[in-house]
Amino acid sequence: MSRDCDPWLQRWLPLLAARGGGAPVLELGCGAGRDTAALAAAGLAVFGLDTSAPALRRARARLPGVRFLRRDLRAPLPVAPGGTGAIVASLCLHYFPWRETAAVAARLRRALRPGGVLLCRLNSIRDFHHGARGHPRIGRRYFRVDGERKRFFDRADVRRLFARGWRVLSLEERVIRRYEKPKVVWEVVLERAPVLTSARRRRRS
Repeated sequence: MSRDCDPWLQRWLPLLAARGGGAPVLELGCGAGRDTAALAAAGLAVFGLDTSAPALRRARARLPGVRFLRRDLRAPLPVAPGGTGAIVASLCLHYFPWRETAAVAARLRRALRPGGVLLCRLNSIRDFHHGARGHPRIGRRYFRVDGERKRFFDRADVRRLFARGWRVLSLEERVIRRYEKPKVVWEVVLERAPVLTSARRRRRS
């Protein structure tokens, strides 16, 4: 199966364009730029981040007009608070302990302007071909898979990760054909929403 046979972004391009507000889409874990190319082909400005220097070299060669930066997702983001209207994070939020993952999610929210959107994909607990079973357990739904740490999510985990300050626009479990074997993921679209204080919650109840 070709790695390019994963046109998952196509149905979300109008939303990303509408919420982006002209600012670059921040793409986390951009790798060699396969999804970046789809975003750029749709006329969207993109700012890609990844930890892999070799992958970024391939991305820069493929898309010389796009800005890329080598950056760990746990480091501060290279945008001001509220500096973007759209973030894409495909299969890159599953490597960390839960507290660090939650901290990354909170940082992404702060980077979005109100009403901005985060489009992400997360490993499903049913992703058996890619590590969801048969590997050493290092935490709750957190395994060491071929030398890498990987987290797997059920629906409740996804909602818990994005419980504070997010509005879920779409949450679907999907099978993708990007790899040699099928992969099961959660495809999630979230909107930055206000964080309600206790007083505001009481007034709304």
